[in-house]
Amino acid sequence: MNEITDLKKLNIDKTWSLFLDRDGVINKRLMADYVKSVNEFEFLPGVPEALKKFSEVFGRIFIITNQRGIAVEIMTENDLNKVHEYMIDGIKKFGGRIDKIYFCPHDRNESCGCRKPDIGSALRAQQDFPEVDFNKSIMVGDTSSDIQFGQNAGMYTIKVTSKETEIFSVNSLAELAKIL
Repeated sequence: MNEITDLKKLNIDKTWSLFLDRDGVINKRLMADYVKSVNEFEFLPGVPEALKKFSEVFGRIFIITNQRGIAVEIMTENDLNKVHEYMIDGIKKFGGRIDKIYFCPHDRNESCGCRKPDIGSALRAQQDFPEVDFNKSIMVGDTSSDIQFGQNAGMYTIKVTSKETEIFSVNSLAELAKIL
C-alpha cells in the first residue's frame, strides 16, 4: 500500500497519472440514485478549476467509475455518454482535460473484473496508455471501494472526505489542487 504522508515529497510531474472517481469527487453524488441525465449533473465547487491545475501537473488523467444504473436499467449507456460529454465540455471550458473515462456498467454480483475495487479498468488504462506506471499514480475517491481499487493496483490513494481518516484525505479536488 502506498500511503501518502506528504504530497510534495512525491515530486509529481508529467510522468505521473491521476485516477479519479466521478460521483462524489467530480460531481454531486445523488444519494440512493444515479446521475442519469445532464440535468442531474452538478460539478462540485472548484472541480473544473482543479482539473485545469491537474492538467498542468499530471501526464494522464482518467476517470474510473462504477455505473450500476446501466445494469439495473435505470439508464442507458447512451444516457451515460451524454452526461460524460457534458462533463468533459465543462472541464475543457476551464482549460482542463480528461484523457479517458473507464466505466463499469455491471451489477455488484457480476464477476466482470472492471467494477471497483477490481482493477480491470486500471489495467485497461495501462493497456491504452503504456506509459502509465501504477507506482507513479494517484487514485482519488470518496468510497472505500475507490481506495481499495487504488491500493489493489499499487497506487497512492487520497480519500475525499469531510472527516478525519487514517489515510491522507482532502475535502475536495479544489483543496487537492491548492496543495499541489
